[in-house]
Formats: sequence, structure tokens, C-alpha cells
Amino acid sequence: MTKYDLLIIGSGPGGYVAAIRASQLGFKVAVIEKAELGGVCLNWGCIPTKSLLKSAQVFNYIKEAESYGVNISGDVSADFNAIIKRSREVASGMSKGIEYLFKKNKIEVIKGSAKLTKNKSIEVTNKEGKTEYSAKNIILATGARSKQLKAVPIDGEKIIGYRKALTLEKPPESMVIVGSGAIGSEFAYFYNSIGTKVTLVEYMKDIVPLEDQEVSKQLGRSFKKAGIKVMTGSEVTSADTSGKKVKVTIKNKKGKEEVVESDIVLSAVGVTPNIEELALQEAGVETENGKIKVDPFYKTSADGIYAIGDIVAGQALAHVASAEAITCVEKMAGKDVKPINYSNIPACTYASPEVASVGLTEEAAKEGGYELKIGKFPFTASGKASSSGKREGFVKLIFDAKYGELLGAHMIGDNVTEMIGEVVTARTLETTANEIIKSVHPHPTMSEAIMEAAAAAYDEVIHI
Repeated sequence: MTKYDLLIIGSGPGGYVAAIRASQLGFKVAVIEKAELGGVCLNWGCIPTKSLLKSAQVFNYIKEAESYGVNISGDVSADFNAIIKRSREVASGMSKGIEYLFKKNKIEVIKGSAKLTKNKSIEVTNKEGKTEYSAKNIILATGARSKQLKAVPIDGEKIIGYRKALTLEKPPESMVIVGSGAIGSEFAYFYNSIGTKVTLVEYMKDIVPLEDQEVSKQLGRSFKKAGIKVMTGSEVTSADTSGKKVKVTIKNKKGKEEVVESDIVLSAVGVTPNIEELALQEAGVETENGKIKVDPFYKTSADGIYAIGDIVAGQALAHVASAEAITCVEKMAGKDVKPINYSNIPACTYASPEVASVGLTEEAAKEGGYELKIGKFPFTASGKASSSGKREGFVKLIFDAKYGELLGAHMIGDNVTEMIGEVVTARTLETTANEIIKSVHPHPTMSEAIMEAAAAAYDEVIHI
């Protein structure tokens, strides 16, 4: 039996990053994967969805070409199958990229399904049969799958999860999307852009409910303007799939039930950790609230076994899994590392307009007892946004009035997912409002809005 320094179950943004960093640190590493390298994020989540969204954006630009002084003759249409094909090709190319990185870093790939054993080894089952592997250390990085609602059970045909939404054979004429987090909102934008009649149902009082309320309300207005039917404070109570269309019964915010007929229902209410098949109890790995219990450096209750990503407590985000992977492996290697600051994790939604945020919302900051200074800069006042024809949205910064600490940043608008990194870095460095105001930003850019929002909080803003 081959002996490894580290065995990793799962090759998503947690698993493959852990493998590469461990190899860089001199570990003999193998990764066990039963599907495509790169996991859900690369093959069925982050990457292919961004490909779809880019196609939708290009299509919308073409439809709006006249407003930019460009005349396009003839009918313009979205080739759904070509869009899906491009998305799959992008995902495939990225998966091959992981394969290349593994070869470069001398990481072995073991194909098959894995489970833990009593003696801190891993049993892998594949077409060759069952094989046992052992290692000094094991990292569990098995990710998550679509969560199922009892009222909306996924059947893979009329009621689907995000994976199926990436590979439909034809665009549905109508779609009900249950859940308006990043997954639901991104698919709502995409399918609406190519002509599907979309109804977006959210149980909470606002869409993207984890975002600042002003951002949520702005995205709701933008979606409604684009033709998406947005139902907040609403609950799907049943879905009848017996007919040609799905009859979705929805209890609206007034408590009244209405039936919406739809070709497809997309369940986008979050994810469920993939831990059932790992034989955790057999190996002495404890769980809590459906996730694996770990310490600040991702060690489980079983010696030598670690867990990262969607299967542990914390935000179920690709960049979180990657950060946990590096922290876990570096601690394992004896390096002096600090635990991750989970209050400084950026969140992004890649619809149009985009949403990006980090830190406390205004509501949370008030509940925390802070005296606040809040600055808001609208993109209607931005020269770059105006010249781009994308004036929706704003940047909102929340400061502690006493010390000038940047407590939170909330952005909605074109390309804001590329801007949030500046704020994350600023918060890591404990930058104050005055330092942001005095940091010269290039003109004209969307990122100027960060400086202007900071200035607005202190009554120094120039352009509004």
C-alpha cells in the first residue's frame, strides 16, 4: 500500500488548492476524485455560470447597440445551444488546466468514490474494485450539492437544480426560480436575458437577503425593470408536475395563494454538504448541525483528519474553501499562520447589475452598537459609468464614527465584483476613512466611487 504524506478527498477549489500548496511544501500528495477535476465550482458552478452570464451580457449589448451609436441590421437572436456549448467548453478547458497543474506539481490522481476506515486510511471504490490507501494526514474536501425542499422535490426534468440549468437542451418559455441568492439571481438574469419569462420567488422580505437592504432593493428594482417577476416574502407550498407545465402554488406576502404555470422550476435554495458517504462515524469524525466540526485550523475530532470548504461551518464560497485549504496545509506543515478572519470575506453575485460586499451591513452595524458614518456614491454621478451606459447602482461604505474603521462595503453596479478586492485589502490593513479619501484613484474609473463614498461619509465628496 502506497504511503502518502497527504490524501485529499475531492478536487474542488478546496481540494486542488490544498494539493498544490502541500506539494509546494514538499508533501507527497494524492487526490481522490470520482468526477471531473475541479469539482462543482469549476465544472458546474462558478466558471460555467460566468460563461453563460457573459453570453447574456454580450446579447444585451447587441440589443442596446443603437444607444451606443452602433447600427446592427437584421434580426439578432441568442443561439441557446451554442451558448451552452461555449459554457461547457470553458469548464472543460479549466478542468484540463487543473490536470496540468497536478502533473506539474507531481500530484497523483486516484479516480473513484472514497470513504474513511477505522485505521485512518481511505477505501476507494472504482471499476477496478476496492483499494485501500493510507497517509499521515487526510483532508476531506467533498463540497456540496443542491438543497432539496419538500415542497419542490427535484426530479431532474421539470424541477431541476443548478447543474441541470447549465445543460438544458432548449430555453424554456417560462421558469420559476425558488431562492434569490447568488445562484437564483444569476440564473434569473441569464434566462430572462435570452427571452424566458422568469418568476423569482424569495421567502425573505428582499432578494439577495444577506446583502445590505439598500442593495437588495436596488437589485429588485433592476430585475423588475428588466421584466423579471420578483415575489419577495413569498413561499412555494407545492409544485404539481402531472401536466405539461408545472403548476407552482405560491403563498405571497399578503398570505394569499396564487398559482404560476411554468415549463421549468429551478430550486436554488442553497446547498447541502456531501458527507453522508464518507463513513465519518467509523473514523471518529464528529459532526454538528449537518457539518463537520473543526478547530480554527480545520482539524477534526479524529487525529490526522482535516476538513475544509462547504462541509464545515462558514460561508459556502469557492474562495473561502481555497483560503481554508492554504491555511490548513500551512499549519499542517508547521508554519506560523493565523486563522482566517471570516468577517472579511467578500461575497459576489454576478447578475446585471453585479453585487459585491464585505463586512457589516448597515442594519448589523447598528445592532452592534456602533455610531456610524455612512457614505454613498451613485454611479449616476460617475463619468466612467455614464460613458459605459451602465449608470445603475452605487457604492456604500459604512464607518465607525469614533475611529474611522471601515466596517462594511456594499456595491451594486457594473463590474463591482472586480472592485471589492480593494476594500477587502483595506480592511485587512485596518485602513481608515481618511486614508481611503487621500488615496488617489484613477479617473475615469468605476473604482473612484470607493474614494467618493468615503468622502461622502465625511462631507468631503466632490461630485454629488
